[in-house]
Amino acid sequence: MKIMVIGGGGREHAIIKRLKENPAVEQIFALPGNGGIAADAVCVDIGAKDIPAIVDFAKETGIDYAVVAPDDPLVLGCVDALEAVGVPCFGPRKNAAIIEGSKVFSKNLMRKYGIPTAAYRVFDDPAEALQYLETAPIPTVVKADGLALGKGVTVAMTREEAFAAVREIMEDRKFGDSGSRIVIEEYLEGPEVSVLSFTDGETVVPMVSSMDHKRALDGDRGPNTGGMGTIAPNPFYTPDVARACMEQIFLPTIRAMKAEGREFRGCLYFGLMITKDGPRVIEYNCRFGDPETQVVLPLLESDLLTVMQAVTEGRLKDCPVRFRDGAACCVVLASAGYPGSYGKGYEITIPAEVRDHVFVAGAALKEGRLVTSGGRVLGVTATADTLAEAVKAAYALADTVTFENRFCRRDIGKRALSI
Repeated sequence: MKIMVIGGGGREHAIIKRLKENPAVEQIFALPGNGGIAADAVCVDIGAKDIPAIVDFAKETGIDYAVVAPDDPLVLGCVDALEAVGVPCFGPRKNAAIIEGSKVFSKNLMRKYGIPTAAYRVFDDPAEALQYLETAPIPTVVKADGLALGKGVTVAMTREEAFAAVREIMEDRKFGDSGSRIVIEEYLEGPEVSVLSFTDGETVVPMVSSMDHKRALDGDRGPNTGGMGTIAPNPFYTPDVARACMEQIFLPTIRAMKAEGREFRGCLYFGLMITKDGPRVIEYNCRFGDPETQVVLPLLESDLLTVMQAVTEGRLKDCPVRFRDGAACCVVLASAGYPGSYGKGYEITIPAEVRDHVFVAGAALKEGRLVTSGGRVLGVTATADTLAEAVKAAYALADTVTFENRFCRRDIGKRALSI
């Protein structure tokens, strides 16, 4: 089989490494991939949003199966376009990817079908939003409606922060058309849990739960990032919470999407908060999370391609999906200055014995050398029987990877271990 994976980050590297394990796979192409992914796939210089070029490449190359991993191409209809030329895909079609592409859509879906989430209001006029905030409960959460590279959400602890968020999104148009509408919602409290799930539109198979660490600095300080590390499983996701989520959130969401004529097939990501009143949906993503994928897939015992094909073909209920006992920890190594400005072009040294544990996100090949090209450069993942062992092993491995101006959080997993 010839397989094509759309995307070029650590998530895609983790997916590609698992797909390679299937003996039927002859060749994997990554569009566009990156310098580190090049060790495991053929990287093709086609952007993830260039759907006409992606379709042409798939036809010319004889691609047998495609995995569309990032949010942008999914929301733009990449799966629809590939299926139209006979290429089966893992990932939702455009009309289902809207569950991430529009926060207004997803909030209205939850309200209509009684899926627990934060109370909210929708605004398309900045003056009305600002007037509402004059008396709204504070803290509050302000969200741009559309995709914003994961940066369109402000948790406003003061009224001034809320006003500033509205002006930045709606008046300054920081996120372009993604900010033409906003959601202002209730501030919830409790531990956050990420649950990725395989679904074919009928059956839902949750993967191992995980805990992301979004802030740049130890102690959950500093600016929000794309994620500085992850652990799995999340200790706050108890068997009782898991049952409640399946009954109140997971199955109702899949059924709601089908009832709306938007059957969802692919990976549906549930961003949850475990409040004193039970689990609540913070957000949906229409794809694998990053860096959650880097701890979830290493714990998957089943063959990833087999599971993906079962999702695509609507036969997930007949496909065993097993995860190993134990735990995983991913430590992200980033460029100093991230998520602000940072230097690039520094050579990366990865010992040979560590490469199987490394998922590269922001690196390029320059004259045969792997050099930094992004803020989050790579993730280093270890699995073990216990979380404490996995954390210790991940840091031991990460400390052998070097490049100038590297930094990482030193407390990934600390909160989970303190429970």
